[in-house]
Amino acid sequence: MKKHTFETSLKRLEIIVDEMENSQLDIDKAMKLFEEGVSLVNECSSKLDETKKKIEILIEKNGKIEKEKFIGIENDNENK
Repeated sequence: MKKHTFETSLKRLEIIVDEMENSQLDIDKAMKLFEEGVSLVNECSSKLDETKKKIEILIEKNGKIEKEKFIGIENDNENK
């Protein structure tokens, strides 16, 4: 599955929610949209978690902010 930017995924989620709330969808179409939405939510959540980790790496040491090496989710998965 192709990864999107966080903003693109969020915009698509908004479209899906709007369509599901404001349309008379048949059950198959609704289910496909729901599955796509769940996938996008997971993708966004993963990106937010990774961003949070990057922010947490900026820690205060001896009165200075120092960057430490970050191993991202993609890099971490390759090492397993």
